[in-house]
Amino acid sequence: MPEIQKPNTHFILLSLWLLMFSSSSQFLIISPILSQIGEQLSIPNALRGTLITAYALTLGIVALLTGPISDRIGRRKVLLIGSGILAVSLAFHQLAFDYTSMLIMRILSGFGGGVLTGSCVAYIGDYFPKERRGWANGMIATGSAAGQILGIPVGTIISEMFGFYAPFQFFAVIMFIAFFMILFWVPQPKVELANCSIKIGAIVNDYFAILKIKSVKTIALGYLLMFLSVTVFIVYFPTWLEIEYNASSVEIALLFFIGGLATIFSGPVAGKISDRSGRKNIIIIANLLLGLIMSISLFFLGFGIEFSYPVFFIIMLLAVGRMIPFQALASEMIDDKSRGRMMALVISVGQIGMAIGSAISGYVYTEFGFFGNAIIGAIASIAMAILINKYISEPKMTLEKETV
Repeated sequence: MPEIQKPNTHFILLSLWLLMFSSSSQFLIISPILSQIGEQLSIPNALRGTLITAYALTLGIVALLTGPISDRIGRRKVLLIGSGILAVSLAFHQLAFDYTSMLIMRILSGFGGGVLTGSCVAYIGDYFPKERRGWANGMIATGSAAGQILGIPVGTIISEMFGFYAPFQFFAVIMFIAFFMILFWVPQPKVELANCSIKIGAIVNDYFAILKIKSVKTIALGYLLMFLSVTVFIVYFPTWLEIEYNASSVEIALLFFIGGLATIFSGPVAGKISDRSGRKNIIIIANLLLGLIMSISLFFLGFGIEFSYPVFFIIMLLAVGRMIPFQALASEMIDDKSRGRMMALVISVGQIGMAIGSAISGYVYTEFGFFGNAIIGAIASIAMAILINKYISEPKMTLEKETV
């Protein structure tokens, strides 16, 4: 492991932060401007949602294929390829003139996003020592939170002023900046690269081989439960508030703004604490508290819509408080040569958890009300805590003594 120089570390974190900010913002912005895209390109209502589906499916498939490639050619090259593809594809959104051309642009963006997915976390696992990985993961995770609290409002305003193309151009510029920062200032970590095959059949066999490792199997299932628990709760939370309290769009936007603030606060703090005291206990405690808060949330929400803000803040605080140490723990469960495949695999499984949570949330909400969503989210969180406690042994690491 190379000695980490402070200037290099700061440039690395800023580069990865910009990647996270731009990639998350360009994905999140689709939802609030989807109707505008549909109207400008004359896309029927029934087809508009497929712009999101196409991106997500492409991302998941490409992420799995990129994992072994990053293990073979190095994380820096993959970051350059992914950021370059995503920057160009976002810039090319200007050329979209109908449904088909816009769908192609979202597929290209999903390709770039898939190349990047898992690579940031894997790079941190390669470059930073174990006692710094939680802190580093927490720092770059604030990029996604900033996309939620800054990227969406800014993108929406730009879209209203200049058309739906404008936000994509804006985020393309940021992605180009990240690309050139990686090109000039981000080094390839000095880790042994794998001599793995990048043929489809070999990749599939490699993933099955990795899944035979007990700890990897547990981490993958943990990712599924982690994403499922939050998704099944959040998807219909705004709908419930609109029906129960006639919540306005401004109140819903404020809710997610507050959730983003919780993410920015919780990520670095949880990562730093996990560097000092270990990851496993933080993950277990956060999951148990999250399960408790979700299960009793409707009691507090019954007092009025104003209680939704502290409830959502605490839920997002705990959700990110478990995710950051869990990402760091996942990166330590396998050797350097397989880390890219490992992260691509578990993050893709996490996307499956998100898809399951989204799919069942509507049925549960219709049949049992939002109480059912909250209970399933709580059960999934508690199940994750039990899973980690029983089947994961935390790797030994030197506790952090100095600040980068």
